[in-house]
Amino acid sequence: MGDWIRCCHPAPDAGVRLLCFPHAGGSVSAYHALSGAVTGIVEPLIVQYPGRQDRYGEPFAAGADEIVDAVLGELDSGVGSAPLALFGHSMGATVAFEAARRLEAQGRPPVALFLSGRRAPSLPRRTGAMRPVREMSDAELVEEMRKLSGTADELLASPELLSLFLPSMRADYQIVDDYVYRPGEPLSCPVTVLTGDSDPRVGVEDARAWQREVRGAFSCHVLTGGHFFLNDHLPYVADVIASSLPDPIGRR
Repeated sequence: MGDWIRCCHPAPDAGVRLLCFPHAGGSVSAYHALSGAVTGIVEPLIVQYPGRQDRYGEPFAAGADEIVDAVLGELDSGVGSAPLALFGHSMGATVAFEAARRLEAQGRPPVALFLSGRRAPSLPRRTGAMRPVREMSDAELVEEMRKLSGTADELLASPELLSLFLPSMRADYQIVDDYVYRPGEPLSCPVTVLTGDSDPRVGVEDARAWQREVRGAFSCHVLTGGHFFLNDHLPYVADVIASSLPDPIGRR
């Protein structure tokens, strides 16, 4: 693999690759459990954003389009040739959506798109939404992370660890703040949305509104939990992925 794409659980005979885009502040390790749950159903590939883990010290990505350019370029350089599905959680859902749009425009749509923990991009900003990250102090950013319950308390309580982690979180939140939705052709690929029923940032109807971006098959799964509900439902999510892929790929 290259700089941007990693494979923790190789499954070259799976028949389809699932390219996963992590959440803001996330890295390959954030998807390790999901990768293990779906391997064999698909070959899971995980995007490693710059500025974290083994890419620590590299400049952060400046926007969703930069990530899409780099990841799709690396795929084109020879990271497998099987059909491609896309999965993204939170910020990663936005990037996966833009990647799917790009692939459809190029005449090579993904076989499926999975969007998790993210409001539909066409919706107006919610009243009481998080303030732009440029306006937030470190303490306010830490409180936002605590509210979403996706970061270990040990990390949030450690000034040394926070000094390593907060810059990537700020950079990714900036990508979210700077993202501008561009109306376009609805996607023809099947789209599956997953959301937590008590997510403080994504209401169930906010998640269902992704259907506006789709002209093909669409489904929305509401699971118990907050913003980071995925790891509590891995067998179910793996079944959703398997059943959402086109035959015979998804049911070998």
